[in-house]
Amino acid sequence: MFKNFLVVVRGGGDIATGIIHRLYRSGFKVIILEIEKPSHIRRKVAFAQVIYSGEMEIDGIRARYVDDFSEALMCVEEGIIPVMNDGDGEILKNNKINILVDAILAKINLGTKKEMADIVVGVGPGFTAGEDVDAVIESNRGHNLGRVITDGSAEPNTGIPGNIGGFSEERVVRAVSEGEIKVVRDIGSFVKRGDILATIQDKKVKAKIDGVLRGVINDGFYVSKGMKIGDIDPRGIEENCFTISDKARAVAGGVLEAVCYLLSTKIKI
Repeated sequence: MFKNFLVVVRGGGDIATGIIHRLYRSGFKVIILEIEKPSHIRRKVAFAQVIYSGEMEIDGIRARYVDDFSEALMCVEEGIIPVMNDGDGEILKNNKINILVDAILAKINLGTKKEMADIVVGVGPGFTAGEDVDAVIESNRGHNLGRVITDGSAEPNTGIPGNIGGFSEERVVRAVSEGEIKVVRDIGSFVKRGDILATIQDKKVKAKIDGVLRGVINDGFYVSKGMKIGDIDPRGIEENCFTISDKARAVAGGVLEAVCYLLSTKIKI
């Protein structure tokens, strides 16, 4: 039903990957646009990692790095999701796009406009439905997570990480200084409070709580002081590190709903 519709998704982080996975499984053709050096931490469940690895598979779906739009279209026909280094969305200027989903989750709009595609959906704060996008999807944990907003905006960014297992800011791992990071404990490792997770310019980055290391930035990445570089899940379920999260799937459901609703009202499929 949807095989003739092309969806371009800006961003390939873990939430974006949940969206991409849902759209692909629902029959849409999908292309991912990423920046040259993405700083995602949940590398095992983020198609953004393809920028570094060249190819990967998440929950049964493969993605591959491509150089240009024509190569991306060929990749789509093979049933593989193409990932392009196109953070500015250059392909959106010269090619007709049916559906655009901005899933960068930058908390601000980094240039997405309604004119870029027939249907435009923004995820999280920074977008206003009816102005720069057709619909906004709520990304904040809570009662409205995944809600489709067709008039107005998502909840503003609180700056406070979501509470998991009674922990909020404590579960986030941040850079203690600027410099190149050396990862000591990788994703899936069980850690205790005080364990060394990484070093930056010989300064130690330590865990603040017990749990499983669910995310950590790529080894060798140049980080700034205070930057989010990892995430500890106090629930300690190892397999959750390697599958799409409940939050990503909830947001993905909202995106799919928005796209189907807008297709039926704007394009009349």
